[in-house]
Amino acid sequence: MNPYQQLAQALDALPNGFPPTPDGAELRLLEKLYSPEEAALTAQLSPQLESSEAIASRLGLPHAELRKTLKSLAKRGLIEAGRTETGLGYAILPFVVGIYEYQAASLDAKLAALFEAYFQQGFHRVLNVQPPVHRVIPIGESVKNNMEIRPYESAAGLVDAMQSWGVLDCICRKQKALIGQPCGHPLDVCMMLNERPNAFDATPAIRALTREEAHATLRRAAEAGLVHSVSNNQQGLFYICNCCTCSCGILRGMAELGIANVVASSAFVLQVDETLCSACGACLEACSFEALTLDMTVQVAEIRCVGCGVCVQVCPSEALGLVRRPDEQVKPIPETLADWGIQRTEARRNVG
Repeated sequence: MNPYQQLAQALDALPNGFPPTPDGAELRLLEKLYSPEEAALTAQLSPQLESSEAIASRLGLPHAELRKTLKSLAKRGLIEAGRTETGLGYAILPFVVGIYEYQAASLDAKLAALFEAYFQQGFHRVLNVQPPVHRVIPIGESVKNNMEIRPYESAAGLVDAMQSWGVLDCICRKQKALIGQPCGHPLDVCMMLNERPNAFDATPAIRALTREEAHATLRRAAEAGLVHSVSNNQQGLFYICNCCTCSCGILRGMAELGIANVVASSAFVLQVDETLCSACGACLEACSFEALTLDMTVQVAEIRCVGCGVCVQVCPSEALGLVRRPDEQVKPIPETLADWGIQRTEARRNVG
């Protein structure tokens, strides 16, 4: 087995998945990113952070050269690096969300084309597994005033819970533009968050924001009709994606591949005040999920509504608002990313 096949199998063994394709599109992606030696090493990394000394001992490799390679891979976003009790540690990253998103600064036309080939052939197998990778959260202003909103349920609440904020270009829109299919939505709206102050001050790829600028970025994304989404867990949230069905790798799964449950719904659903609704149709144009129809007043297909609140922002008569779904309709959100991984691994095992 060549090193790229080894790495592809290691990535597919992670909860996120990296399924094979009929013509090896996934291997061509990895060949673009890794040398054969780097691929072989990455395939042997653990999902848990390990020090370079521990990795060298486990693999029987000279430590000095190994540490140099690990640092290079981490700097290029091809493996994870983070602090452990014994110092800096390294681990294998999932392909999505992970390796691919870290290529935003280096994305070129060739990588964009290679990803598109993989998306068309293999990505549906990532999106078809429950629980989904992403979860929709609304901007707070779209939720009715008397509704309780927990911090992990609201984009604005999540921003307020953090101490550092940053923004970078959306790799999905960059990728679509590079293959000749630009969508026209704002590019610089992918948001990074951290509980530690000044976390992005020395990170060249991420432009640090103030709290006020972070809220302004959220509003700008909402006004552009973009859907806020985060990783599908309650604790440890560190990014907000602002997504569209024309470019977002996940929402395209619904729009282009016909997969219904590509993203977990928020805990809210749209409610219409029929006495205020003017039947103007603005909300129908704004809805990315085909959840609304017009019959004298706006009608909501609750099974299709993901509770994003985008339509609320465009209603000129203030007839729309989000309300909490009945408890029995709200799927439990995994507490941590590790909990999500356990559920996801079990679901993939049952799918076969």
